[in-house]
Amino acid sequence: MAGTIEIRFPEDQQEGTEATVTRWLVAEGDAVAAHDPVVEIETDKVVVEIAAPEAGRIMAIKIRQDEEVNPDDVLCTLSTGTEAAAEPESKPETEAFTAETETPLNDSRAAHDNLSPAVRRQVQQHGLDISDIAGSGKDGRITLQDVEAILASRAQMQEAATEAAPAIPVTAATTEKPEIIPHDKMRKRIAESMVASLMHTAPHVTAVFEADLSAVMQHRTANKEAFAKAGTPLTLTAYFVAAAVAAIQKVPRVNSRWFDEHVEIYHHINMGIGTALGDQGLIVPVLHQAQSMDLQAIAAGLSDLITRARDNKLKPEDVRNGTFTISNHGVSGSLIATPIIINQPQSAILGVGKIEKRIKIREVNGEDVMVVRPMCYVSLTIDHRVVDAFQTNAFLTELVSTLENWSW
Repeated sequence: MAGTIEIRFPEDQQEGTEATVTRWLVAEGDAVAAHDPVVEIETDKVVVEIAAPEAGRIMAIKIRQDEEVNPDDVLCTLSTGTEAAAEPESKPETEAFTAETETPLNDSRAAHDNLSPAVRRQVQQHGLDISDIAGSGKDGRITLQDVEAILASRAQMQEAATEAAPAIPVTAATTEKPEIIPHDKMRKRIAESMVASLMHTAPHVTAVFEADLSAVMQHRTANKEAFAKAGTPLTLTAYFVAAAVAAIQKVPRVNSRWFDEHVEIYHHINMGIGTALGDQGLIVPVLHQAQSMDLQAIAAGLSDLITRARDNKLKPEDVRNGTFTISNHGVSGSLIATPIIINQPQSAILGVGKIEKRIKIREVNGEDVMVVRPMCYVSLTIDHRVVDAFQTNAFLTELVSTLENWSW
């Protein structure tokens, strides 16, 4: 039975933050199958796909690319039933060009409609003529693998041509211009939140302690293989998460949010983990209810979150409701970073520096001796409206004690 369906932005996909239509995977008039993705929306630094609930034809796109979208907004309308399955009227040849690529898709609209949204997107993005692609799918349908093979072949040819080209001496006339990289939405949002946190919201103060990780290293060496056999990598970050949980339970005020009339202190600990995405920026997936996890559950949860973050497979709920954040900046070689910008609206963030062997003075049998220990600096940057020096130092004292006397 024919009908029209409104495809809306789900109300549970956003929590008080901006959402933007980043890319339409279909155009008006396109036929789609049930559960085919039709649009990508960026929210909370995560890109989510909204799918067609039924088979049909896209009738009208209501919110265009790069426009903001709110919960329950109508994204597009979908015509279903026998009328939707009918071939649309032929359109002028100029309409076979997209606004984004200005590349003709094909003389045959039927062939274009037969492409999946993922294939159609690649064809449009790279300006491919689908009449030159031999489809390997059922009934000659062009698959994503077919398109990727064409693109790989094109890249190899370009690389070979570059290698064969004669070298051009560098002169004043051939000096390269600087590379200009426009800010993407993630970079803009990172910049806005960092400036807002540091300059306009929270007075940042940082304290730094030093931790001896000898006990942690010994425990990890003894248990790393067993964790690996269970399918869980035992990273050092897991120990810092567990130690931070212990420190928060000792000093709950660190796990809080400031409001104009009150402070909210949370008993659950949703631990955000700062995760670098290379040139793409930084994202903070959240390990929810960390206070109820043992070391193995923490390690497994971290592995899952970080893998999906780097594969761009996080869901909106994976980056929501954090109450405390850890920035393990030492993985890239930094000893101390200060201040580490607080992830608003939280009240504190833990920084973990590079682990390196250092000579320390220890008392052995009543005498001071020089020993070599794996050491790292740990810092706590606080919102001084919420947390004072006393709580800051108490937190770091408990964190360091947990690490140095590891007994989990």
